Amino acid sequence: MDTQSLQAFLPVADNGSFSRAADQLHLTQPAVSKRIAVLEGQIDARLFDRIGRHVSLTEAGRLLLPRARQILVMVDDSRRALGNLSGDVGGSLTLATSHHIGLHRLPPLLRHYTRTHPEVRLDLHFLDSEEAYQGVLDGELEIAVVTLALHPDPQLEVVPVWIDRLRFVCARDHPLARKASLSLAALCEFDAVLPGPLTFTRGLIETRFAAAGLRLPVAVSTNYLETLKMMTTIGLGWSLLPEGLVKDDLHELQVDHPPVHRPLGYLVHRSRTLSNAARAMLQELDAAREVAARQWPVDVQNG
Repeated sequence: MDTQSLQAFLPVADNGSFSRAADQLHLTQPAVSKRIAVLEGQIDARLFDRIGRHVSLTEAGRLLLPRARQILVMVDDSRRALGNLSGDVGGSLTLATSHHIGLHRLPPLLRHYTRTHPEVRLDLHFLDSEEAYQGVLDGELEIAVVTLALHPDPQLEVVPVWIDRLRFVCARDHPLARKASLSLAALCEFDAVLPGPLTFTRGLIETRFAAAGLRLPVAVSTNYLETLKMMTTIGLGWSLLPEGLVKDDLHELQVDHPPVHRPLGYLVHRSRTLSNAARAMLQELDAAREVAARQWPVDVQNG
């Protein structure tokens, strides 16, 4: 099996579409179909059932899929290991980050990195933290800089870089703004606007309220914190937002509860051979670590 055919097989399997795979690979659809046909000829088995416009994996395709991912990760690791021998910092670096970190934490670091290592082509992906986390686990991403899971997969090396304090906030004309002090139970009498239910940040918030025997009254949710801020500002509900987003257009609530913090940092796969470009990026991130991040609980860092 040649790697070009496997590289065509994965996006067709993931997207369930030859045309979307072609767009992803920057190839024509006939070129993708030809690579799949070559692969099917090599293994003497059909990989996809094509019924109308619907494309689905056959039993052979489902059997090959995890092995194809492993083969391509091994090939990439071998290339990186050989490329590292020269000591040069160059080539491509695939890095994922969340929109909030990409907007508010990474710009100075990326500016310094690209100026220090101009030979590196930065392949930057903006993804939800949970999607980026899975991308590192699957070997599709070298590094992710995201909100960290409270109990990371042990296959990952997880390093906090920044600690976000989340502030309870509401619109200045919201009824809660007139309260001098609030309990979590009092908050639950009003609608909340919070991150989506499957996000690490939402899980952190839900854990705090569940410990008090409370259920969050979520009216609206979205994974984009800037959108949450807008919805809070116009009075759709109270929220918990990073203190860097709390400006004059929001009222900070005084809640009788210990501060809520979330760790932001990087993760890499422990079994992956990192390129020199990736190692240089980790050095930048390590140099940027806040004191609070260095003291963050060990169970977050080691799973």
